[in-house]
Amino acid sequence: MRCSPFLKLPLVAVLLAFSLFAASTHVLQAQTSYPNKPIRMIIPLAAGSAVDNAARVLTQKMSEGLGQAFVIENQPGSSGLIGAERVARAAPDGYTIGGFNDSILTMLPHIYPKLTWNALSDFDPLSLAGVIEWGLVVRADSPYKTVDEFLVAAKAQPGKLNFSSGGNGSPQHIAMALLSNKANVQMTHVPYKGATPAAVAVASGEVDAALQGLGTVTALLQAGKLRLLAVSSPKRLAQYPQVPTIDESGLRGFFFNSWFAMVAPTGTPKDVVDRLQSEMKKALADPTTRDKLVALGLTIRGTTPEELGLATREQFNMYRKLIQDNQIKAD
Repeated sequence: MRCSPFLKLPLVAVLLAFSLFAASTHVLQAQTSYPNKPIRMIIPLAAGSAVDNAARVLTQKMSEGLGQAFVIENQPGSSGLIGAERVARAAPDGYTIGGFNDSILTMLPHIYPKLTWNALSDFDPLSLAGVIEWGLVVRADSPYKTVDEFLVAAKAQPGKLNFSSGGNGSPQHIAMALLSNKANVQMTHVPYKGATPAAVAVASGEVDAALQGLGTVTALLQAGKLRLLAVSSPKRLAQYPQVPTIDESGLRGFFFNSWFAMVAPTGTPKDVVDRLQSEMKKALADPTTRDKLVALGLTIRGTTPEELGLATREQFNMYRKLIQDNQIKAD
């Protein structure tokens, strides 16, 4: 009778072999059972921002397919730099992901060159959920009823009119800087700690105007506290058919929007990335979820990780040139 190979090994070696086998089996079970606990989504933006509102709608539906809840953690401040670093440094196990706007990945690196993370190498793309449409808003009782009236006043009094943003280098800052340069006007930038307080500042009369993601200002528009002068999309939006575009209001060729995308720390297993992207795609196809997102000013996309990666690199290069050409800097 042949003796088992294990009987010829020292007891320590046998125990080590069994422990390695048990560990590998445990890892395999963990991978095949993903997710087996709640998933944390870090949003480097204020609660109530366009990305935050869209993320809460989308993850609610995704949780049904995944069988686990999403825990949303808002980490505003420094235009998203702090929250983005938390995602970049998180364990790449699929249990911490980021809900980002494109500013974090494609604009901030050109304004803050000494970042502690790399926008193109420290994140694995999951999917581009959609494009967030934007608009120029003033308070409801503002004397300006059109884009032209607003720009005429800005030209007449350089630096007197001001605008709010979610912080230095935020999308609101970049958008209004581009608009000011396009219109050849000078306005004063007033940064806030997030897009939501920046929108409230317009509604309360602390500042004169802002270019904002429509998802951020929807509630304030519906409450009659803001006036939407124009949208910055290439054509009018179905949800605001009576509102002109900035282009047709006289500033030819101007348009601006932003993204809502999901990313994970680099090194997240491919099967986990694929599972998250698949559930995101299913959620975006749900009619009720789509209607809610469209009402928040989102144009639905839903891409593969590869498509989001390509779009990120293209936007990264585009904004590098725009920011350099327009000499946009963190104040």
